[in-house]
Amino acid sequence: MHWFALAFRVLLFLVAGIALGWYFGYPVLGGVVAILAVVFFWCYQMWRLQQWLNSAPEQPPADVYGIWGEIIARIYRHQREAAETQRRLQSTVDYLLESFTSLRDGVVIVERGGGIRWCNETATRLLGLRFPQDTGQAITNLVRHPDFSAYVHAGQYAEPLDLFTSGDSKLHLQVTITRFGEGDSLIFVRDVTERQKMEQMRRDFVANVSHELRTPLTVITGYLGTMLADSDHLPPPYVRPMQQMEQQAERMENLLKDLLWLSRIESEERQEKLEAVDVGALLEELRDELSGTHPGRVVELELECQHGVTGDYRELYSAVSNLVHNAMKYSTPECPVAVSWGERDGNCILSVRDRGVGIDQVHIPRLTERFYRVDDSRSSATGGTGLGLAIVKHVAASHGAALEVESELGSGSTFTLVFPGSIHCNMRKQA
Repeated sequence: MHWFALAFRVLLFLVAGIALGWYFGYPVLGGVVAILAVVFFWCYQMWRLQQWLNSAPEQPPADVYGIWGEIIARIYRHQREAAETQRRLQSTVDYLLESFTSLRDGVVIVERGGGIRWCNETATRLLGLRFPQDTGQAITNLVRHPDFSAYVHAGQYAEPLDLFTSGDSKLHLQVTITRFGEGDSLIFVRDVTERQKMEQMRRDFVANVSHELRTPLTVITGYLGTMLADSDHLPPPYVRPMQQMEQQAERMENLLKDLLWLSRIESEERQEKLEAVDVGALLEELRDELSGTHPGRVVELELECQHGVTGDYRELYSAVSNLVHNAMKYSTPECPVAVSWGERDGNCILSVRDRGVGIDQVHIPRLTERFYRVDDSRSSATGGTGLGLAIVKHVAASHGAALEVESELGSGSTFTLVFPGSIHCNMRKQA
């Protein structure tokens, strides 16, 4: 509508110029003068518009008439809206940066190319950065640690990176990276040195206490065994209590043995394991052992592939043994336990299936916690220590494997160790 009115006005001005020229005997000249006047007026309006656009942002718009005035008014309104939006965004950014500044964890904002955009004071202390001096510098050039550089360039940030610094103050840092925006990254750095020291103290305490308790417990079980071997000469009221003492002492020995074994696995969890383990042979050895210790129990072995894994034979044997023993404990003697070793989606799969009582879904997330029992009375009756699945979890973690649990009440359970393809080795080729 505005453009139609503008065109009508120009046409009317042109007609007026021609009419005035015709009155003086020069109609063509009158039309040309009218057109030049319109062009000059528009050029003047555009010049005023350009002058206003080149002025300071807070400068009010020029007093321009007609369609040009409407254009300037709309531009001015959009400018004010954009300025208000920018102000709100800047306020949000300032609030976030202020929040990051107050965090105890280090925070570094890294641009798509790897340059540092911003970091808080904690990050400068933990990573040795300087802000704002290091702005724009590649973070991998400033944090010179091979593991950190590999982690940043790999782009796989599902798991945090454990970083150990050198120098006078050796720190244990946990690094987490999150991508946002158009390729920018947010790096969180947490100092877990004290937490790791406390965890190590706990492990050392458990290992030392377990080791110290083994000697007196061995003496106790030795004397109890000697006396019960000649139980005919014992007073009848003492026989049953001493048998219970022997059973509990044996259970305590199993608990200490599992604690010591778990402490050993935890201490060696970060060590590289280079032994080629023939999983098929390991499962066959375990089946032969169980046929001697548990006569009458059937273990069905399914070997569907010839792959092995790179790892530790004793740890893997312990993990699978714990899974099979658990399957036997919580299933009836006539129900076989199926152990399979196969391949799926490029990964090797070790599964232990039983047809026992099953596990309620509410318990599955906590099964690998130490001393966690689904049923205290049943676990006590079967002699479990509550550490078997904790051992399995740590063995799986030390071998880069994942533990999966599927169970249904009354239908049995399936425990699966998924070994990634990166740690496979072909045992046929090695033979």
